[in-house]
Amino acid sequence: MNSVPSARSLTWKAFINGKITSYREAYRKRLTEWRKQGTVVRVQPTRIERARALGYKKKPGFVVVRVRVRKGHPFKVRPRAGRRPKRMGIRKITYAISDRLIAENRALKRYRNLRLMGSYLAGEDGQQKWFEVVMREP
Repeated sequence: MNSVPSARSLTWKAFINGKITSYREAYRKRLTEWRKQGTVVRVQPTRIERARALGYKKKPGFVVVRVRVRKGHPFKVRPRAGRRPKRMGIRKITYAISDRLIAENRALKRYRNLRLMGSYLAGEDGQQKWFEVVMREP
């Protein structure tokens, strides 16, 4: 019998090595769990090789935080009163900083006593992106 592990322990490496058959289903299940959680959640790294490349070690003082960021451009209110500009300036507006930097700033705002080591993309769906931010005690 081939027993399939839970979605938390499934990684893309397990899929490549042939240990699991449907990576897509495991990924979707993982994202469904993440949607129910908060915006900033302390977790174990899902991509351990990427976290270790950023300097993460499994010992006290190292923290990995998953941060959810909304995809898409920021919402700008359409001008309602006064002279209407021909090009109203509500489309094609982008942030000056990337989604990854937004996630890092949110993590630093929550954990002010930690220092940032780096971050990486953990997953995304149609509306949100999840980044895992690696932090350590100073």
